[in-house]
Amino acid sequence: MRIRDLGVIDDAVVELAPGFTAVTGETGAGKTMVVTSLGLLLGGRADPGLVRHGVGRAVVEGRLELPADSPVAARAVEAGAELDDGALLVSRTVSAEGRSRAYVGGRAVPVGLLTELGEDLIAVHGQTDQQRLLRPARQRGALDRYAGESVAEPLARYRETYRALREVSATLEELTTRARERAQEADLLRFGLDEIAAAEPVAGEDVELAAEAERLGHADALSSAATLAHAALAGDPADPEALDAGTLLAQSRRALDAVRHHDERLAALADRLNEVGYLLADVAGDLAGYADDLDADPVRLAAVEDRRAVLAQLLRKYGGEENTLAEVIAWAEAGSARLAELDGDDERIDQLGAQETELRAELAELAAEVSAARQAAAGRFAEAVSAELAELAMPHARVTFSITRVDDLAGIEVDGRSVAYGPHGVDEVEVLLAPHPGAQPRPIAKGASGGELSRVMLAVEVVFAGADPVPTYLFDEVDAGVGGKAAVEIGRRLAKLAETAQVVVVTHLPQVAAFADRHLVVEKTNDGTVTRSGVKVLNDEERVRELSRMLAGLEDSELGRAHAEELLAAARAPRHR
Repeated sequence: MRIRDLGVIDDAVVELAPGFTAVTGETGAGKTMVVTSLGLLLGGRADPGLVRHGVGRAVVEGRLELPADSPVAARAVEAGAELDDGALLVSRTVSAEGRSRAYVGGRAVPVGLLTELGEDLIAVHGQTDQQRLLRPARQRGALDRYAGESVAEPLARYRETYRALREVSATLEELTTRARERAQEADLLRFGLDEIAAAEPVAGEDVELAAEAERLGHADALSSAATLAHAALAGDPADPEALDAGTLLAQSRRALDAVRHHDERLAALADRLNEVGYLLADVAGDLAGYADDLDADPVRLAAVEDRRAVLAQLLRKYGGEENTLAEVIAWAEAGSARLAELDGDDERIDQLGAQETELRAELAELAAEVSAARQAAAGRFAEAVSAELAELAMPHARVTFSITRVDDLAGIEVDGRSVAYGPHGVDEVEVLLAPHPGAQPRPIAKGASGGELSRVMLAVEVVFAGADPVPTYLFDEVDAGVGGKAAVEIGRRLAKLAETAQVVVVTHLPQVAAFADRHLVVEKTNDGTVTRSGVKVLNDEERVRELSRMLAGLEDSELGRAHAEELLAAARAPRHR
C-alpha cells in the first residue's frame, strides 16, 4: 500500500505480508495513518482534514492479491475493473475541499463499491470497535453472525413476517381511526351519485339542448325568413304576378336551349343552368318543409331550459377542466368504485383483523425459533470466549450471555408470556463477565477493568474472527491497558489467528510485536513527516533495537537488548505457537 500526503505521511509504502504483521513506532509517528489508509481503501469516510497541509489532495493506493475464485474479484470485474496478473489495484483520493474519488482496477467507481468489496476483504478491530461491542445491540449482532444459518434462516423469515405484520397493522389502524372521515366521504359520494342518477345525463346532451333552445327562442324570426326565402325562389301564392328566381331561371334556360346546338360552349352553360334549376328546386322544397316543421312551442322551450339548468348544476359540481357531461359521467363511475371500496371497508377491517392475528401467531413461533437458536449459539460462543480468556491470563474468568425478554401487554405471546418485539426478534442480548470464581456475572462494561476489558474484547474478536470468513484482520491497539504476561498471551493468540489469515496489528506492546512474522516501524524525519523511507521492514537486528526501545525507551541499552532478544526467542519457540 502506498500513502501520499495523508496526515504526517509525505510519501510512504507499507509492505504487508501473509501471516502476522506488526506496525510500531513512536507516539504520533503516523501508525494511525496506516489504519486510516486501509479504511479509505475500503470505503471509509473521507475527511478533508486528513490531507497534509499545503497540498491539494491525499492518495492511497493498494494492491490486493486475490484467489482466482474470489467473489471480490468477480464483483470488481462486473463493475468494469481489470485484474493485474491476478491482483486488484485499488486507489482512493481525497481533496482538501472534501471531494473523494475511488478507482478499482483502473476504472472509476462509486465509493460504495469499495465498501462492498471491503466487507469481504478485511475485518477491522480497534478501540472504537470495542466501545461499539459494549452496546447490547452490537452484542446481539455478533452473536447472530457467530450462530450463522441456525439464526440467519429463521431470522430472515421472522423479519419478512414482521414487515408484513407492520403493513397490515398500519392499514388496519388507518381504517379504524379514519372511520368518521370515511363515513363523511361515503355520504358525500352517495349524494352526488343520487343527484347524477336522478338526472340521467347523456354525453353531449347539453350541446344538443343548447342548439334546440336557440332555435325555439327565435322560431318566429326563423319561420319568417324561411317563408320569404321560399317565395323569392319559388313564387308567392298571394302575388302571382311577382317575379321569382325559379321563373327567371326557366326563362334563361329556354333562351339557351333554343340555340345550344350551334355552340358547344353555350351548350355547356345551358347544362349548368339545368343543374342550378334542380338545386334551386331542392332548396325551395327544403325551405317549405322547414317553415312547415318550425313551431314556436313555449312549453317545449320551457322544458328545454329546465333541463339545461339541471345539467348546468351537474357540470358545476362534477365537471372537470373541459366542463362536459362526459366528465360528469366519469366522476360518477369513479365515485361508484370509491363508494364500493368505502362500503367494503368494514368487511376489509374484519379480514385484516383476522390476518393480523394470524401473522402475530406466526411471528411468535418464529421468534421462539430464533431465541432457541440464539440460546444454543450463546453457549458455544461463551465457552469459546472463556477458553480464549484462559489463554489470555484470565483462567478463572467466565463469559456468559444474558438473553432476556421484556414484558409488554401489546406484544406477542411467546412461551406463555406477552413480550415486546422488534425487527430483530424478542430477545435482549448482553454479554456478562465473571472475572473470578464467586463473582456475580455483570455486563462487561461494568464487570471488567481496563486491561481485562481489552482481553475480553480481544477474546470475543478472535472467536468471532473464526466465524468470519474474511482473509485479513486489522487490530488497532486493542491491547491498550494490558501489560506483562497478559500482553504475551495476546501476542500468542494473534499469532495463532495468523496461521489461517493475514493479521495486521498496530501496537505499542513489545510482547505483542515480538510474535509478528514481519515487523514494520513508522519513523518521522527531522521535519516531522514520514517519507518513503519512513515505513520500513525490520531485519532481526533492527527488531531487537525497536523492541528494546519499546521495552526500555533506549534503543542501545544492553539490558533492554537482552530482554528484547529473550522476548523474540520465547515468541519463536514452537511450544508457544
